[in-house]
Amino acid sequence: MTKIYDISVPITQDLPVWPGDPRIVLERMCKLEEGDESNVTFLKMSAHTGTHLDAPNHFLSNGITIDEINLEILIGPTQVVAIPDNCSGITSRVISEISLKTGIERILFKTNNSTFWEKNAGFQKNFTAVTADGARALVDKNLKLIGVDYLSIAPFDDTVTPHQIFLQAGVVILEGINLSQVPEGIYELVCLPLKIKGADGAPARAVLRTIS
Repeated sequence: MTKIYDISVPITQDLPVWPGDPRIVLERMCKLEEGDESNVTFLKMSAHTGTHLDAPNHFLSNGITIDEINLEILIGPTQVVAIPDNCSGITSRVISEISLKTGIERILFKTNNSTFWEKNAGFQKNFTAVTADGARALVDKNLKLIGVDYLSIAPFDDTVTPHQIFLQAGVVILEGINLSQVPEGIYELVCLPLKIKGADGAPARAVLRTIS
């Protein structure tokens, strides 16, 4: 029987955001219990809140925007790869030790980051991320999509370089997923961002479906 894993993080006012991004605001503007004809929620947040996609325009001035990303990249076979808890960065050496299934064009990294979502401890600077040399090694594998289980694919002290390497190569970046309940293996990814015209990113609902 097919099993579906929801790897999106819930958007709440307590969800950590990248330093400098606006805090998340969720307010009910209309309330049935106060006599309004419906419930209506006001939402204010960054396009890079929680589970989200980065468009090339996020780091490249001439890059395409979120509404221009080919949806075929966001749906298809995906490999979930677990990175050891003691690994401080996903480097080229770490990449060389990964066994990718032939034909796989999407990879999601499961790290100790996934535990942060349930700790509710605020933003964490020391998350596991892909280093610049790791990004180059992944680009050499002709991947279409890379996903990580925290708010940035790149380390806190070098956010620009890995992003630019991926986005210049046309690799779509999925950030802020939660893989804590997902075993390593091959799945079908379905990840659809909000269609915000001209935006550099957008929140997304991402799920993995087991492949029989």
